[in-house]
Amino acid sequence: MRLHTESHLVARIGWLRAAVLGANDGIVSTASLILGVAASGADRQALLVAGVAGLVAGAMSMAAGEYVSVSSQADTEAADLARERAELAADPEHEQRELAAIYVARGVDPATADVVASQMMAHDPLGSHARDELHITDTTAARPVLAALASAGTFTGGAALPLLLAATLPMAWMLAGQAVGSILFLALLGAIGARAGGAAVGKPVARVMFWGALAMGLTAGIGKLVGTAV
Repeated sequence: MRLHTESHLVARIGWLRAAVLGANDGIVSTASLILGVAASGADRQALLVAGVAGLVAGAMSMAAGEYVSVSSQADTEAADLARERAELAADPEHEQRELAAIYVARGVDPATADVVASQMMAHDPLGSHARDELHITDTTAARPVLAALASAGTFTGGAALPLLLAATLPMAWMLAGQAVGSILFLALLGAIGARAGGAAVGKPVARVMFWGALAMGLTAGIGKLVGTAV
C-alpha cells in the first residue's frame, strides 16, 4: 500500500517568524534612520555612516535579543521536561492515567485511551508526555542559536537594501527614492513571507507597507524638524 505523505507548513513557523521579523526590522529601521538623517540636510557620507552603524547595531541587537528570549523559552522547556522525568520515575502509573485522560479529553473513548496510553508509555514515556501534555515537539522546541543567527542574518540582508539606495540614488531624489524603494522592498518581503507560510498575499503586504511607511514618515518628520532647528 502506498502511503500518502503530506507537507504541512507549520514546520516553518520557527525560522519563518525570525526571518520575517529580522528582514522587516532591517528594512524599516535602516530606511527610517537614513530618511531621518537625509531630511535634516546631511550629505551622502553622513547617510552612509548612519546606515552602516544602524545595520551593525541592529543586527547585533536582534541576535542578542532573540538569543536571550529564546534561551528563556529553552530553559523553561528544560525545567518542565526535568520535572516530568522525575514524575515518571516516581509514579509511572499516575502518569499513565494522566496521559489517558488527555486522550479522553480529545475524544478517545476511555478503554481505547487506556490502551493507547499504555502503549505510548512502553514506547517513549517522556516523549509522549512532552508532546501531549507539555506540547513540546521537535518542530516547536526552542533553538536559541539558530534563532539568533537567523535574525541577525535576515536583519543584515534587509538593512543592506536601503543602504544600497543611499549609496546609489542622486541626492536630489534621496528622500522620495528611499521611501518608495524601501516600501517596495517591504511589499516584496510581505509577499515572500506569505507565500512561504502558505497564506494569502494581500493582507501581509498591506500590513508591512502601512507600518513601514508610518515609521519612515515619522522619522523623516523628526529629522526635518531637527535639521530646521539646528
